[in-house]
Amino acid sequence: MIDEITMKIHGDEIILAALREDVTEEDLSTNCVLPAYKKGEAELLCKQDGVIAGLPVFARTFSLLDPAAETEFFAKDGDEVKKGQRLALVRGDMRAILTGERTALNFLQRMSGIATATRAMAKLLEGSGMRLADTRKTAPGMRLFEKYAVRAGGGANHRYNLSDAVLLKDNHIGAAGGVKEAVAAAKGYVSFTTKIEIEVETAEMAREAAEAGADIIMLDNMSDEEMRAAVAAIAGRAVVEISGNVTAENIARLRSVGADVVSCGAITHSAPVLDVSLKNLHAV
Repeated sequence: MIDEITMKIHGDEIILAALREDVTEEDLSTNCVLPAYKKGEAELLCKQDGVIAGLPVFARTFSLLDPAAETEFFAKDGDEVKKGQRLALVRGDMRAILTGERTALNFLQRMSGIATATRAMAKLLEGSGMRLADTRKTAPGMRLFEKYAVRAGGGANHRYNLSDAVLLKDNHIGAAGGVKEAVAAAKGYVSFTTKIEIEVETAEMAREAAEAGADIIMLDNMSDEEMRAAVAAIAGRAVVEISGNVTAENIARLRSVGADVVSCGAITHSAPVLDVSLKNLHAV
């Protein structure tokens, strides 16, 4: 999860980049009406039902602009929230609250939308023994926050980046000369602590991957019958992942296939935002 140390090491850079995008010289609107410091507070309100995620990012946005800013929360990441619910109070320099408002809300809305989409899809797998995982299909620069939001919504994280694990896809297999050759090349290159995953398209490829010693075998865009045959061919020798065009509309049919993980890019790249708003700013 995003703790204080992680936020300072990685999160601050993301937030500051967004703030710099929004303020190149000065916040003209705010400086017109507030030429000097004035302490105030504003309410964070939820405008639709969903799962909240990104509250630490929301709060950090204001504290980067005003080190004395404080955010009092009435919910925590991963909570299911309702329309009209009061989520937080932000107190501090009213100039910082106004300048940081849009950036803070952009992060919170996006992350909460991902958490909400993840929770909805994860519920469709409950009781199946299968886990829902994300992919690398994240907005550039937002991966830390988006993968955090997936966890807040009840999903699991796939590899974080290209340095995190080996994932041999069709072009890697083609470059190596085959499934067995690709797995052997990976085993000869990476540390024994590094997982090796390979993408397959047929039950025979799945069998070959299992015999070669792959740790994880991804069944990519296969029919239900092909997936069941592949699971039988793997015979428990590797973790089985299903991937390819997984949506909320079709994920339930995968419950009976016998896989361990279902990965889905849609929970990050296509999740609608959750509507939240900062209201009632006033001096205190």
